[in-house]
Amino acid sequence: MGVTAAVADVSFEVNEGEIFVVMGLSGSGKSTLIRMLNGLLEPTAGSIEIDGVDITAIGGKDLRRLRQEKVSMVFQHFALFPHRTVLENAAYGLEVRNVPKQERLTKAKEFLAYVGLDGWEDRYPDQLSGGMQQRVGIARALAAETDILLMDEAFSALDPLIRREMQDLLLELQGELGKTIVFITHDLNEAMRLGDRVAMLRNGRVMQIGTAEEILTDPANDYVAQFVADVDRTRILTARSVMDKPISVVDANGGPRAAVRVMREQQTSFAFVVSRDRRLVGVVFAEPAAKAVREGHNTLDGIIEDGLQPVDPDTAVADLFTLCAESPLPVPVTDRTDKLLGVIPRVTLLAALGNLNGNGHTGEAAPASAATAHTEVTADA
Repeated sequence: MGVTAAVADVSFEVNEGEIFVVMGLSGSGKSTLIRMLNGLLEPTAGSIEIDGVDITAIGGKDLRRLRQEKVSMVFQHFALFPHRTVLENAAYGLEVRNVPKQERLTKAKEFLAYVGLDGWEDRYPDQLSGGMQQRVGIARALAAETDILLMDEAFSALDPLIRREMQDLLLELQGELGKTIVFITHDLNEAMRLGDRVAMLRNGRVMQIGTAEEILTDPANDYVAQFVADVDRTRILTARSVMDKPISVVDANGGPRAAVRVMREQQTSFAFVVSRDRRLVGVVFAEPAAKAVREGHNTLDGIIEDGLQPVDPDTAVADLFTLCAESPLPVPVTDRTDKLLGVIPRVTLLAALGNLNGNGHTGEAAPASAATAHTEVTADA
């Protein structure tokens, strides 16, 4: 009997604390891959390492311990026990590890509250909606306090509104807990929204690995380009990808003469004012600066205007249009410490929009990367 390779020459490394999404259509090898990651399937060649341990080289008690202590699973169809309460379901992973009853129930209750199910502990799965059942599944995985979560099409059984809600919940929880997550999906928009990086599979092989932005702006081949052709890029690409380097900038201690000189050199009627450590202070305009020079002032005191509306570099392009349309100045882009990273002039955003509509590049993208783990499996045709 012949065999068909379900997964072949797949190589990647998942970084600690990232959401790594494996995306592909039915038959692409996603489910086979995730079953190898938790040791349910053994590859015919290659290795799968978790914290330096090759799980293809262990078995029995050691593999069970790894699943209990290192890796938790969230399933597509919830996999809850119908005869157990919500609290008992959430505590199941700890029960398997022989954690004392009161301790595991306390821990499970804590994580049920995390996922918004405080007060539902005594209900049974058939009394919950699909979205609530999946919340129990996530709470169970979190309560086990493993470092790694494997999520196999975890939201695909939910209707679109609940699915979006669960995506929001996952991103919120990830921001707080920083788990390492491998997320399997066939939905491109879900992959682009959730993934720090995305691996695109086709017929068991990796077509490209990269951030959503890298895949959209620099597809590795025609298959990837066609696959992402209809994605709303304004919802995926960010301020970081369209911003310009700020050049009309003056130090807050530079004085009005320095401000006038910068504006003259850059042919602008304004200059952003920053502190010595590049924190955005405000903006100064040409006329008040020139007047301050004529009056013999040596500082910018009294002519710096604040009230700017900076945006985070991860702000979606779609959310920039109104700001750019309403602002007479380029919209500043700052990080969490208010350091000025870039600016987005209206004309730059419009030019980027034209490139997006034409499937062009919005900037340089880092090359897609592959890494160390290698897996290969064959299955009967």
